[in-house]
Amino acid sequence: MKIAYVTTYNALDIHKWSGLGYYIAKSIEDQSNEIEYIGNLNAKPNLSLRLKSKLYEKLGKNFALEREPYIAKQYARQAERLVKKSNIFFSPGTIPTAFLQSNKPKVLYTDATFAGLIDFYPEFSNFSRETIKHGNEIEQAALSSSAMVIFSSNWAATTAIESYNVNPDKLKVVPFGANVEHNYAYEDIKAIVRQRSTDECNILFSGVDWKRKGGQFAIEVAKKLNQLGLSTKLHLLGLTSIPDYSILPDFVINHGFVSKSTEEGKKQINRIITNSHFLILPTNSDASPLALSEANSFGTPCVCSNVGGITTIIKDYINGKTFPLSATVDDYATYIYEAFKDNLRYQELALGSFNEYKVRLNWNVAGAEINKLLKALN
Repeated sequence: MKIAYVTTYNALDIHKWSGLGYYIAKSIEDQSNEIEYIGNLNAKPNLSLRLKSKLYEKLGKNFALEREPYIAKQYARQAERLVKKSNIFFSPGTIPTAFLQSNKPKVLYTDATFAGLIDFYPEFSNFSRETIKHGNEIEQAALSSSAMVIFSSNWAATTAIESYNVNPDKLKVVPFGANVEHNYAYEDIKAIVRQRSTDECNILFSGVDWKRKGGQFAIEVAKKLNQLGLSTKLHLLGLTSIPDYSILPDFVINHGFVSKSTEEGKKQINRIITNSHFLILPTNSDASPLALSEANSFGTPCVCSNVGGITTIIKDYINGKTFPLSATVDDYATYIYEAFKDNLRYQELALGSFNEYKVRLNWNVAGAEINKLLKALN
């Protein structure tokens, strides 16, 4: 198939959108499809939008220019002009193809709807009424005009039905793959799990947003485990700064931000995850956090909150455990303590985590499923 892959940014830039734009495209390309990259789209706000932006700024409200139909229509016109030979339009976002006019089918693959994100992520709060109205208009146009809409979670698909009345028949769920570059086999993971310490528990907290992803809560869980008599180290990865701490507790090791763009950085990240017994993510809001499937790819189970699309990724007692937002530090600590102390149970959980990665949570599987769905459109 010849597929026009439409993004506002350069999809070949692995640093954009946590690398998802890149890995999604490559997963489709690896299925013997020809990808026509349509990206680096430009849009200029008119005088009216520039004035509104300044006005809302003075009023203390968020005014999202990218959610304005005037901007989205510019993206659509550019994409229409740039496409040359493809027979399907495919986009990992709703904005660039919302108003795209073509007799070729449009397909979306993303992790959330606009309605699902409002007041869910901090950056999607305090919007002006105009942004909410126009943002929903763009989302409705994108979802209604697409022949198929693929989401990375059941949560996202549900919001499309409830908020935009999308026909469930054209909705599909395909979890994102893990953005990792290794090819471990089952026997490799068995060896990795066996070499992990049975005396000291190493827990990994990975994320840039300390507050939203529950960094302080993670420290309290590690502290509680030490109080219970289980020697525990909490490893922090991806942070450029940690609020409220000039000196971290001695059981916390901060590895800082490590870039995947270098071989040295990749090796360091892989080494940290390999040695971790659990990944902890007591996040307040997340759509489809990639850290979970990436941890599973190393046989590392995840303990996390059950918000957003997380329950599509983590299956309780198979590749980790999810908790409601009302869960306490004791709830998390008790689960980790009991799983760690029962070595047979822990090994089953770790190997189950890797199995979920191999069966569901990798880009080869995602790409093959998307390819099958796209072929059904032709």
